[in-house]
Amino acid sequence: MQTAILGGKTLALDADGNLADRKEWNEEVAREIAATEGIAELTPQHWAVINFMRSVFEKEGDSPSIRRLTKESGVDTKTLYQLFPKGPAKKAARIAGLPKPKGCI
Repeated sequence: MQTAILGGKTLALDADGNLADRKEWNEEVAREIAATEGIAELTPQHWAVINFMRSVFEKEGDSPSIRRLTKESGVDTKTLYQLFPKGPAKKAARIAGLPKPKGCI
């Protein structure tokens, strides 16, 4: 099992490099994960997507797909790719402390 030092703690990661235990997530951890993903600052739009993903996961037990993000988060596809380049759903899930969405490669 992989680990990463985030928020001053050594945290376990799953096979995809996402947090193994989503309960260890907090905003500081999110900022550090974002920095490792090349996102220097999390803006209110980033947080809107992250919070939407966490809300869906809490209710349904799975991270939303990119299609659902664009339809329900209030952020359009073009903006999602600007906020989370090279795979917005997968990258946003990682920053949100969630497993990658089903269907993401």
